Amino acid sequence: MGDNVTLVRDGALATVTLNRPDRRNSLSDAMLTELGAAFGELRDDAATRVVIVTGAPPVFSAGADAPLSSKMTPDERRRAFAQRKSQFRRLFERANTLLENLEQPTIAMINGHAIGGGWGLTLACDFRWAATEAEFWIPEVDLGVPLGVASTTRFVRLVGPIAPQRGAGLRRAPGRQALRAARRGQGAAQRRRAHGHPRGQRNDGGLSRPWLRRG
Repeated sequence: MGDNVTLVRDGALATVTLNRPDRRNSLSDAMLTELGAAFGELRDDAATRVVIVTGAPPVFSAGADAPLSSKMTPDERRRAFAQRKSQFRRLFERANTLLENLEQPTIAMINGHAIGGGWGLTLACDFRWAATEAEFWIPEVDLGVPLGVASTTRFVRLVGPIAPQRGAGLRRAPGRQALRAARRGQGAAQRRRAHGHPRGQRNDGGLSRPWLRRG
């Protein structure tokens, strides 16, 4: 596909890999453009039956590509994030929408940290399978910048409104903790549906499954 994304087919299986390991697979405009092209190509590929999305080791994705450093103060990080020149939101949602609407089952193989936009990318897949060492968090909370509306909606739709209200997935969470939060949210949503509560309804034909599995 290009320098930032690889698309490898093996029979009926296609694997899309975020391939910027030197930048922790951060989502630059160029990478998001290539992701959109890869998902667009798979949309019209009748020979592909399953799509896997993963990251080049050691992480899944560090999220939006921004000139941040661990040495920066919180205020410096917020300013750097706000001042970067990027089409991230437009390109990110375009790629996510293409991924979410693929007819093939899609699986996020989360082989390490999934941060911010990387976490959002996993939500557009049908299934998420996380390595034991995987961690999830959203730096937008600490940076004080808006989180994409579509990612928020996908998360609430998957786990129900209880877990997000408690902050699950917003602060740094190891894979085991995220899995427990997902199961609590799913249980609450199932109980609401059993009692006919409108906020317990889903858009998946009544199917219910944990948003995250750990391997």
